[in-house]
Amino acid sequence: MLLYPPVAEMAEMVGSRYQLVNIIAQRARHISKEFEDMGEPLDEKPVSIAIQEVYAGKLTLGRKSPGEAEPG
Repeated sequence: MLLYPPVAEMAEMVGSRYQLVNIIAQRARHISKEFEDMGEPLDEKPVSIAIQEVYAGKLTLGRKSPGEAEPG
């Protein structure tokens, strides 16, 4: 069974599978909260949206600036 997008390829993009899972989970929580706050329904699951964003290169590992709040 071929997974799309390829997990191994995305893991290389962010550094490791562990970091990939953390990035996707954090972004999915953020997406869910954004849509809940706006009162709008989601057409896709937040995790699916986050995975697509990582694969498209929209999400990367970055360091937070001092005093910057974590999303979610």
